[in-house]
Amino acid sequence: MHNQWGMVIQLKAQELSNYYISMQKVIDFGAPKPALESVDKKDLRKKILELSYVEWEKMGFSRGTLHYMKQNAKGKKSFTLNAHVRKRIESRG
Repeated sequence: MHNQWGMVIQLKAQELSNYYISMQKVIDFGAPKPALESVDKKDLRKKILELSYVEWEKMGFSRGTLHYMKQNAKGKKSFTLNAHVRKRIESRG
């Protein structure tokens, strides 16, 4: 969260700078309303947790990869997946 505010402050400072050198005619110091979307969804977490190691190996992946994905899926923090891994999990019935 700290990094997010750092980015907001940096953007607002840039807007202020542009305003003073007349590149921008209007400046808005209102609270930002970013549209944040979670990278990982509940249904994806559920699919990961339900995946068996046997099924995962049949898909051509290692047990260790699934182990760490399950650990991430159990947690509350957001996590990322490689596109090809995500596509295979999401296409799973």
